[in-house]
This record gives sequence, C-alpha cells and structure tokens, in this order.
Amino acid sequence: MNNTFMKEKPIIPLILSMSLPMVLSMLVNSLYNIVDSYFVARISEDAMTALSLVYPVQNFINAVGIGFGVGINAVIAFYLGAGDNKNADRAATIGLLLAIIHSIVMTICCIAIMPFFLRKFTSSEPVIELSINYSVIAFSFTLFILVGITFEKIFQAAGKMKTTMISLMSGCIANIILDPILIFGYGPFPQMGIKGAALATGIGQMLTLIIYLIVYYMRPICVHIRKKYIVFSPKIVLKLYLIGIPATLNLALPSLLISALNAILAAYSEVYILILGIYYKLQTFIYLPANGIVQGMRPLIGYNYGAGENKRVNQIYRIVLYLNCIIMILGTIICLFYPEKLMELFTHTDYTLQAGETALRIICTGFIVSAVSVTSSGALEGLGKGIPSLLISLCRYIFIIIPTAFLLSRILGVVGIWHAFWVTEAVTAIISVAIYRNVLNK
Repeated sequence: MNNTFMKEKPIIPLILSMSLPMVLSMLVNSLYNIVDSYFVARISEDAMTALSLVYPVQNFINAVGIGFGVGINAVIAFYLGAGDNKNADRAATIGLLLAIIHSIVMTICCIAIMPFFLRKFTSSEPVIELSINYSVIAFSFTLFILVGITFEKIFQAAGKMKTTMISLMSGCIANIILDPILIFGYGPFPQMGIKGAALATGIGQMLTLIIYLIVYYMRPICVHIRKKYIVFSPKIVLKLYLIGIPATLNLALPSLLISALNAILAAYSEVYILILGIYYKLQTFIYLPANGIVQGMRPLIGYNYGAGENKRVNQIYRIVLYLNCIIMILGTIICLFYPEKLMELFTHTDYTLQAGETALRIICTGFIVSAVSVTSSGALEGLGKGIPSLLISLCRYIFIIIPTAFLLSRILGVVGIWHAFWVTEAVTAIISVAIYRNVLNK
C-alpha cells in the first residue's frame, strides 16, 4: 500500500478524509446510551438515576474493549505494513482470545460487585433495585460487546471502514426500534421497563457482532482468525498490552472520575447525581467529534514524524486544534443558550431542570480551552509518546479535578463541583502545552 499521500495531500482534506469515518463511527456508537436514557427517562426519575449510577461501570467495560481493541488494531496494522501476514493473523487470533477472556472475567466481576458499588452512592432501595435489574442484563452481553469491538478493529486494520459503519449503524437502529417496544410493551411484547432498555441494547450489540461474522465468512479479508495460532506468543501479547493498557486507562479514567464525583454529590442530593449523568450523556455529542478528528490525526502525525516532515507535523497539529476549537465553540453556544431544552430530553422535574441548567452553563465555559489538552494528548499518542499523553489525561480526570471539586464544594456548595470542570480544563491546557513542547524539543 502506497501511503505517501499522508505527506503529499493537502492537510485539511487529508484530515477530514481520515477523520469523518471515525467521527461517524463514534457518534453512532454513543447513541446506545443516549437512546436508552431518552426512553428510560420516560419511566421515572428513579430509573434515570439508576442508569446514571450504572453508567461508570458500563463505560469501564467499553473502555477495556476499545482500549485493548486499539492495541489489536495497531499490532495488526504494523504487521500488515511490514508484509508479515502470518504475524498479523497471529495477532488477530490471540487478540480475539484475550478479548473473550477479558469479557468472561468482567461479566462475573461487574455483576458481583454491583450491589456493593451502588450502596456507596445511594441508600434508595428502589434506585438500587432498578440499577441491579438493568446492570445484570446489560453486563450479560459483555462477551458480545468485546468480541464485536475486536472484529471492528480487525476490519479497520484491514481498511474495511464501510463494514464497521454498516455493522454499528445496524445495531444502533435495532436498539432505537426495540427500546420503546421492550420498555413499554407494544404489540405482543410484555412491558419490561428498565430491563427492556438493557435487553434492547444487548440485542443491538449482538446484531453488530453477527454482521461482522457474516461479512467475515462471506467476504474474507486479508486478516484471518486461525486455530493453529491459539497459542500465546509472549512477543505479540506484550505488544498488545503495551499499546492496549495506556489506551484503556485513557478511556477508563472518566469512569473513575464519575464515581468520585458521584460520591461527593451524594452528600447533597441524588438529583445532582442524575444531573451529572445527564451531562455526561450530552457532552458525548460534543467531545466525540473532536476525538474522532484526533483519531484521524494520529496516523498522520506518526507517519510525517517518521518521514522527518516536522513542519508538516506542526501544521497538522495546529489545524486539528483549530477544528476542535470550532467544535467546542458550537458546543458552548448550545449549552449556554439552550440548556433547558437539553435537560428536558431526560427530565421534567422543575427543580432538576433548574439545577441542570445552572450546571450546564457553568461546565460549558471550559469546553473551548479543553480543545488544547484533547488535541495535545492525541498528538503525543501519534508521536508514540503514550506516557506523556496519559499524564495529560490523569490531570484532566484525576489529579486536578477531584481535589478541586472537593475543595470548591466545601466553599461554594454543590455549584463548586460544576466550577471545578472549567478550572481543571484551564490548568490542564497549560500543562498540556508545556508537555507537548517539551516532547517536541527532545
């Protein structure tokens, strides 16, 4: 494959051509939680709170699947680029086997810990019961989720982007159709409530995997799963985890943050836990396009860096930063001027609406400056600097925001927690620039 276009094609069209498929893929995938939340909010506010409490664990499962999938994708792509199809097949086979092992362990552990986990954030028995009803069904599909993500990354490594688009969109459409049917019991289907939401999501994810398998067997790709490679190769396993673990940590940190903030918010009211859960579902549509552009940027940064095109590396970084700033400006405008419309998608309680509008208006003031840390972190990954990238993520999700939220909550009350978001983004942006420049200088 001739990849010289990465250093010859005009930068803006190049970035868009690499990023738009990833943006679409990530947006479609994010609809699972959004659609569930929209219909679950029609059941009751307790049901929506339950969904918010389960969300961090769901996000952790997805983080493990996607993070390790990034490792599988990178190792396969490396061997394909080197013309070593044998090791590409071996990486795909071992990666799939490890993903199955991960899914079994997480299914058992996540279902087992949920009662203990939930009681850390709420004492409401109805909310706990709803959370357990949802999580037991949702987590039972972990195998389908992780294996589906593995095939997604295998197909992407083989350049089959259309297949991943069709598979993800089919699963999401199935989820949208099944949600109201199973939740409210239309036609011959019984009314399942929050259990129906979990089942609809699981069926959608199962359909996505089925499509991957059908395409894999009917239209073979250049990467194959082979029985003879179901033997652990220490070299390949190490490669998979060296890439997959930092990527998983980057994706899993938001789950840890949400759990920590839920613990602080629980001291005030469960209403604020609900608001935080709603915010994280809404901000998905703001940050996912930015992250999609960053994903398209990574291989461009890496290729041009390896080719010695340092000037082009800087140009790519600046253009992606500008694009992400535009996305964040739009997100800020929407949250500042239409917060009530956004909150009404998930709740109709007057107090929750009012408190949620305040939270959105405060938090969104940090969107624009966050483009700096999002872009810098992605650029560092493209340069092969996983640890500096992880350090930026740790600042955004752990080191700065959690102590800041705790301290400001003691000074300003619950509003202080919302102010911690923009304070963290401002400080992290400064740190990100310093880290990125330090890496470039070295």
